[in-house]
Amino acid sequence: MRYWLTRGLLTLLAALLGYQLWLFAHVLWWVDHNPDVTALMRERLQQMRQTNPHAQLVHQWVGYDHIAGSVKRAVIAGEDSNFLHHHGFDWDGIQLAARKDWQRGRIVAGGSTISQQLAKNLLLSEHRTPGRKLEEALVTLMLEKTMSKRRILEIYLNVIEWGNGVFGVAAASHHYFHLAPALLSNNDSARLAAMIPNPRYFDDHRNSRWLRHHTATIAARMALVSVPR
Repeated sequence: MRYWLTRGLLTLLAALLGYQLWLFAHVLWWVDHNPDVTALMRERLQQMRQTNPHAQLVHQWVGYDHIAGSVKRAVIAGEDSNFLHHHGFDWDGIQLAARKDWQRGRIVAGGSTISQQLAKNLLLSEHRTPGRKLEEALVTLMLEKTMSKRRILEIYLNVIEWGNGVFGVAAASHHYFHLAPALLSNNDSARLAAMIPNPRYFDDHRNSRWLRHHTATIAARMALVSVPR
């Protein structure tokens, strides 16, 4: 009996190690290769095709230098103001979010950094489980140890969801403003950043009072943050 338990445990450990190596291999590949598709894209496309079998995502890669600096500042100001200074986890932000959640008695604030969000979008599902949060932390560490902040932000801006079937800043800038991402104004950029927490909702509610307020808040913060060069 002990033999089979030991063998089963070793098999499980080997499988877990193999999975981590599989994840790490993907992260290493993306250091200098652009992701064509992410786990979130696959998941969202599958959901869309339940109602429309011919549904397609809108996504186009654009290089870091062809994205307006205002977009980079707005996204950092809105999602992760300490992006350049932490190593994947913003502990002050996590504590602040936990305090807000405790005061409201429900989850009202996130605490995920840009690196954590990227880890989830690239390789993991949306289902919130303790196991997935652990995987998110491990992939976040992989990203931070292998990539520059510039590369993390470049991938993030190109793969995050920005509307109904809309992924990445190039698709978003054309979808909402009919402009190339290099031509977005400060207000356009702040508006895109304000949509990130709930992009599909704001795609359908573009005149939301909350969205206007959050856009103004981000616009006021943009001058206070720096971006990777």
